[in-house]
Amino acid sequence: MNQSIENILKEMDRVFEGFFEWLEDQYDEATGGFFYARSSKESGVFLPDIESTSQAINIMERCGILEKLSPERKERMVRFYQAKQDPNSGNFYDEDPNMRLDDVMVGRAIGYSIHSMAKLGGTPLYPLSKERQASPEYMRSSKVYGEWLRSISLANSWRGCDRLCNSAPYIGQLTKEEREPFLKEAFDYFDFIQDRHTGLWGEGGWYVRISGTFKLHTFYNRFQIPLPRVSEMYQSIKFTLRNDDAKDMCYIRNPINLLSSMKLNIPPEDMSEMADITLINLTRLKQQDGGFSRELAHSPAAPNVAQVKEGEYYPEMPVAVPLGLGLVEGDMNAGTQAILIRWLCHELAGLKPKPLPVLTRLFE
Repeated sequence: MNQSIENILKEMDRVFEGFFEWLEDQYDEATGGFFYARSSKESGVFLPDIESTSQAINIMERCGILEKLSPERKERMVRFYQAKQDPNSGNFYDEDPNMRLDDVMVGRAIGYSIHSMAKLGGTPLYPLSKERQASPEYMRSSKVYGEWLRSISLANSWRGCDRLCNSAPYIGQLTKEEREPFLKEAFDYFDFIQDRHTGLWGEGGWYVRISGTFKLHTFYNRFQIPLPRVSEMYQSIKFTLRNDDAKDMCYIRNPINLLSSMKLNIPPEDMSEMADITLINLTRLKQQDGGFSRELAHSPAAPNVAQVKEGEYYPEMPVAVPLGLGLVEGDMNAGTQAILIRWLCHELAGLKPKPLPVLTRLFE
C-alpha cells in the first residue's frame, strides 16, 4: 500500500470533526424526520423532507451506527415515511406541491422511502404505484418507451441522464419476460449515443458529463450490465479531476463513485493523486457549522435544480423545490455525499475505514 494514500485518508477523517453534532441538529423529534439544513429548521418555513431524512439514514448506516437507534426512534422514522404516502397513487410526496411536477424527484422519493423503511424494519401503508397501474405513460409499451428515451434532451448530461435513469424503478417492477424488450430499447440507445472517445454521455462541461455518466451507470448496475468503454471513461475521469473546477459536492462524489463501479485495478500513483485532489475539494466545502455545503459559495436552496446553473442550457428546466434558505451552511445532500466519498476512497485504496467519533444524543 502506498503510504501517501493512508496519510491522505487520515487527513480526510479530520475534515469530519463536528459533523455528527451537525447531523443531530437536523433531527426533528416531533415528526421523526430530518431537515435539509440549519436554515430549514430555524426559519420555521420548511418541514423535514423525504430526501434529507433518507440521506441522514444513509449516513448512519454507512457509519455503522444505524442499529444503535432505539426501537421507538426507528418506529417514529417509519411513521414519518408512512405519513408521506399518498393512498391513491401509492407514491411518496413532500408538502411542496411543486415536487409532484418533477418526475425525477417523484421517482427518487419512491426509492428513498421504500429502502429507508426497510432499513428501519417498516413497510408502506399502501400498495406501490405499479400495483395501482399508475406507472408513467411511456411504460405502456417498449416502443413507446423507446420514443420517450429519444425525446429526452442531453444538452445537460447530468439532468438528462437523471431523467433517463428515472425509468429504471418502473422497469424493475416488470416480470423478466416483460422487462427484456424495454431493456433492449434502453441499452441499444445508450450504446448508440455514447461518445466513443471519452466514454461519456451527453453534453456540457467535463464534470457535467462525468455526472451524467455516473447517473447512467446506476441504470447499468441495476440490471447487472457491464459498463461499456471503461478505459476511455477512466482517462476522462483523470482529465476532469486534474483540469476542471469542482464547484459542487456532486462533482467530487460522482467521479469517485463512478471509479468504484468500474472495478479497475488503479495504479497506486493514480490513486494517491485522485485521493489528494478529492481531499482538497472536500475541504473547500466544509462549513463552520460542522456540515458540508453542496456548492462553494453556499448551500443551494433547492438542490433539485442545483445541477442546472451558471448559464448551462437545458430546455426542460426542473421546477424548483426549496428545502432551505440557501445560506452559507451545511446541508444534508452534501453531508451524505461527503460520508460516501470517504467510504469510497477507502474502498478504492483497499483499506477499511476506521469508525469516526460520533458525539450525538440521537442514540440515547
